Amino acid sequence: MRSFTANLATGNYECFFLFDSNHYARDPGGVAANVQSMITDLGGEILVSRLWAEQRLAYPIKGHQKGTYWLTYIKLDTLKLKELNRACQLNESLLRFIFIKVDDRLIDALVAHAQEKVVIPIDAKKLQAVGVGSDVDDEEIEVEEE
Repeated sequence: MRSFTANLATGNYECFFLFDSNHYARDPGGVAANVQSMITDLGGEILVSRLWAEQRLAYPIKGHQKGTYWLTYIKLDTLKLKELNRACQLNESLLRFIFIKVDDRLIDALVAHAQEKVVIPIDAKKLQAVGVGSDVDDEEIEVEEE
C-alpha cells in the first residue's frame, strides 16, 4: 500500500512592494523588517530583499504623491500566498504590492541581478572587443582558436 505524504508545493515569487514614503522615512529598517517577518512567519524563505527606488508616483495613491519601491524574491508554499496577500492588505505601510510567480530556471539569475551581481555567460570565441566607460583604452582582445 502506498503511503500518502503531504507534499507542499513551493514556488518562487518576485514581490514588489510600494511603501508609504512617510512610514519608510521614519523607520526604514522597521518597515522592511515588518514585510520580511510577514513572509518568514508563513514559512517563506527570503532569497533577496532590497530597496528599489524612491520616487514621485504617476498618480496619487491613497493621497500620497511619493512612494518607496521595495523588491523581494521569496520561496513560499503556494497555499500560503493567500495569507500573505491578506497580511499585506492589512499592513498600513503598504500602498500597493504584487506577487509574480517566477520560473525555477530563472530565479538564480534574477536573485543575482537583484543583489547587483553581474551574471552574463560569455562565449570567449565570440568576444570581439570590450569597452566600458570613457576611461577604457580602445584595445582589441585577441582570442586564440582551439
